[in-house]
Amino acid sequence: MTADLVIRNARVLTCDPSRFGLGMVDRGAIAIKNGEVEWVGPEAERPAATRVVDVGGRLVTPGLVDCHTHAIFAGDRANEFAMRAAGKGYLEIAAAGGGITATLGPTRAATDQALIALTSARLDAALATGTTTIEIKSGYDLTVAGELRLLRCVAACARRPAPRIVPTLLAHLIPPERANDRSAFVLEICEQLIPAVAAEKLATSVDVYCDEGAFTLAETRSILGAARNAGLAVRGHVGQFKDLGAAELLSDFAALSGDHLEQVSDAGIEAMAAANIVAVMLPGACVQLRLPVPPVARLRLAGVPMAIASDLNPGSSFSSDLPLQMWLATTHYGMTVEEAWLGVTRHAAQALGRPKAGRIALDAPADLIVWTCDDPATIPYRYGAAAALIDTVYVAGTPLPK
Repeated sequence: MTADLVIRNARVLTCDPSRFGLGMVDRGAIAIKNGEVEWVGPEAERPAATRVVDVGGRLVTPGLVDCHTHAIFAGDRANEFAMRAAGKGYLEIAAAGGGITATLGPTRAATDQALIALTSARLDAALATGTTTIEIKSGYDLTVAGELRLLRCVAACARRPAPRIVPTLLAHLIPPERANDRSAFVLEICEQLIPAVAAEKLATSVDVYCDEGAFTLAETRSILGAARNAGLAVRGHVGQFKDLGAAELLSDFAALSGDHLEQVSDAGIEAMAAANIVAVMLPGACVQLRLPVPPVARLRLAGVPMAIASDLNPGSSFSSDLPLQMWLATTHYGMTVEEAWLGVTRHAAQALGRPKAGRIALDAPADLIVWTCDDPATIPYRYGAAAALIDTVYVAGTPLPK
């Protein structure tokens, strides 16, 4: 065979589950054809190619996968950051008119063009630190028409070549104007919004925020059931502030992921492990909100796969820098470097239902990063320096302009 491109003389961190650990191939090479990985293995066995790039022994990894973001919104909440720094809590700020509802007004008022421009700028920032696949949730309008509009804007952003976008419909919370009309609002989500999203193919999954101050366990069950009936995958924001039993509920629906998990019981962890549900760690939000650390050791012992995501949002984690989240995960959460790498590659892809992404293996998308270093630990170790540590980003085998 003759490949389109061979990247040679590399330390290839494959994240391939058929290999041990991170699947490192020292003195390795990667062959790419038609935008996919056609071969990976020892340098001495590399196939012929139309073009060969020698990376000089540098580290080559899969492109990073950010499996949890709220990247489409308008406005910011810097004032809340100052309040939090002065000692105010998340729920206290929300009760004073801050929190998620403070983003509704600016987002509802923004034009489609403004939302697309704002989101595109955030995607550029994510790509600059190595993210080649990114999930984007709706959730900052909280009306049927408005949530559909947000997802259509996400679809417009997805026409760009990179990063690849995975859209999610998020049932975020009950809007203030519907506080006395909860059951009717949940019914609208189930009977109007979800079927419309499925019909237009605007999202691949439905995520529900099941927590204190958001949706109840019973409401979450109804929404997840409607999603499943519509043929969509399901995920959940669970246990950020209080464990309502949502981890166990996610297992009933064979969910892709449970996200946050600062508060989760042993029974919830066992249920997630049995259903192979990914635990998505969101250390940026956890640290900023001064929350207890999720039970990483218990998740590890139970065999729950762990992903790491940015939680890019205007209130608690206004950052798209995944390597920075890797640093927080290894220092604040006690995750290993190996767990951190799997968390932003293979396990993150699993959380999105994209089994071929986040790895360098046969038939996987040729989304790769050539770093300026050779040690995987360098990336979280030199936190905040990801853009400087990246030599080249490839998406579908094509190098992106710097």
